[in-house]
Amino acid sequence: MLQSSEDYEAESRTSHQLRDLIPALIDRLQHHNCYYELFQTFFDSITHDFYFAESAQLRKSLTAKKFLTHAEERSKEEDQRARKLFPDATRELILRTMDKALYFEQLEWIAGEALPQFMEKQSPDALLLMYNKFSRVDGLKVLQVSFKKYVKEQVAIIVKDVAKEEKMVENLLQFKYFCDSLTADAFANVEPVTTVKSIAPSVASTSALPMDVDVDTAPPKKIPNQEFVYALSDAFQQGFKARRNKPAEMIAKYLDKAMRKGQKGKEEVDFMSELDRVLTLYRYTDDKDVFRTFYHRALAKRLLLEKSASDDFEKMILKKLKEEYDPEFGMGDHMFKDLELSRGLMKEYTEHRERQGEESTQQKMSVMVLQRSFWPFTTRKEDADIPAWMQEDLRRYVLFYKTKHQGHKLDWDHSLGTASLRARFKAAEKELSVSLYQAVVLLLFNEAEQIPFAEIKSQIRMEDAELRRTLQSLACGKKRVLKKLPAGKDVNDEDVFHFNLDFTDPQFRVHINSIQVKETPEESKRTQTLIEGDRRYALDAAIVRIMKGKKELQYEQLKTATIDAVKNHFVPDVTSIKQRIDSLVEQDYLRRHDDDMHLLVYVA
Repeated sequence: MLQSSEDYEAESRTSHQLRDLIPALIDRLQHHNCYYELFQTFFDSITHDFYFAESAQLRKSLTAKKFLTHAEERSKEEDQRARKLFPDATRELILRTMDKALYFEQLEWIAGEALPQFMEKQSPDALLLMYNKFSRVDGLKVLQVSFKKYVKEQVAIIVKDVAKEEKMVENLLQFKYFCDSLTADAFANVEPVTTVKSIAPSVASTSALPMDVDVDTAPPKKIPNQEFVYALSDAFQQGFKARRNKPAEMIAKYLDKAMRKGQKGKEEVDFMSELDRVLTLYRYTDDKDVFRTFYHRALAKRLLLEKSASDDFEKMILKKLKEEYDPEFGMGDHMFKDLELSRGLMKEYTEHRERQGEESTQQKMSVMVLQRSFWPFTTRKEDADIPAWMQEDLRRYVLFYKTKHQGHKLDWDHSLGTASLRARFKAAEKELSVSLYQAVVLLLFNEAEQIPFAEIKSQIRMEDAELRRTLQSLACGKKRVLKKLPAGKDVNDEDVFHFNLDFTDPQFRVHINSIQVKETPEESKRTQTLIEGDRRYALDAAIVRIMKGKKELQYEQLKTATIDAVKNHFVPDVTSIKQRIDSLVEQDYLRRHDDDMHLLVYVA
């Protein structure tokens, strides 16, 4: 009767008319323990068979999401029925058996189909239910594999999306935040926390009674499943490999914007927490040298153009980068030292001019003397021609500088120079904050009302692309202090430029020198080319150093040793290593063994 009653209820999902008799029968069986154990084993077996058959049938007709919904309803039904009929131990056994029968054969299907849908819709409650169910049937490894696969694919999609490149880091941070919340709450194990309070007996008590004990149960504590935490980290790292170099570059540029913007009303702890989240992404990239190069370039620009929101935050981030990520970030300390020494030297120069009774042709000149090895800028073979009176000011500074440092040579680089100009327009006089290149162009219009592009180029002798970009910023941007004929977004050889007397702006001080802060695609491309060149030198040096120590090595051994030698800066691909080995063989640093072409020999 018991078997037919249970089968009836499971199939019809309604109560059997004889249900009320079952508890009495169970009670009688429990009086004869050996019979109850036999019954329990038998009942466990038929429960498994029933739900195993149902699971196979449902797989044919339901989606994975609907299967989960149906299985959860079944679990609630079985739990309610078992609570009325069986002891707690038997009830738990039946529920576990039911879960295994329903889920075990379908784990990969459910994880592969339902998890991506729940992740896409960001449904933490559904994912928590999946985690609990998979945990009950020893299926967490299957769930972890699907979670890692989904995260890896999504990260790869984000980093490869060229159209949304500017939003890459922001999208990665949002996705990472959601995944972190899952590992903290959904993919976590619950550990109940119990606190015990002892209450001492009263002083008046004379009996040796034990102390009263009051037990409080605190809210359960969630402990993230470390396997899912590791899977998340691995997935991000592998996803970043889908597009080499670019994620590292964009992380550096995102930090640049954050350091220029500053706190903006945020608490210091919140701002630092935001920066830490960005640096967490940096951990996932193999291209550490790319990040370091772009970050150093952006830092140099912020410091020289005085665009950083806070020197204190700059130094804090540099300290963190140097101590926790890469010792080579110590270069930033030298940058700050150079700036401090330059300011002191400039103060001395000003006092020297005052003692000499000399007057500068300009109200104020500021010079930054930088040690080339500490600043990420390449030496310019040629620079723009600046006006003669500017050159005279610089000549006087050089004479003063050589009285302090006779063995030093100064090479001028005007690309990051800035200037403030007074300009008279019809509406009002304005103070223009511009780059030095923009200033040199604008000063030409003191001598002529209109100047063709070719003449501007011949007078200034600036690099062609730089000149076009400078004129574009003055005549084609939001604040057009020059007019271009014919109108258009690009600067062409036939264009003629006029000073825009009709220019207006609500502010007295007008900033137009943002051109220096933004890195152009051409600059990014040049930086990437420099990085690739540095990588070739690093590989050559590592290979020669390894071979000098070992004298002979098989190709596979040399490849592995080379990767290990440079992995803290970048992870080279096998093709690059092979190319560098072949190049060193051609240059007679190495040779191939006469009897084994895969054996490389160091040539002393």
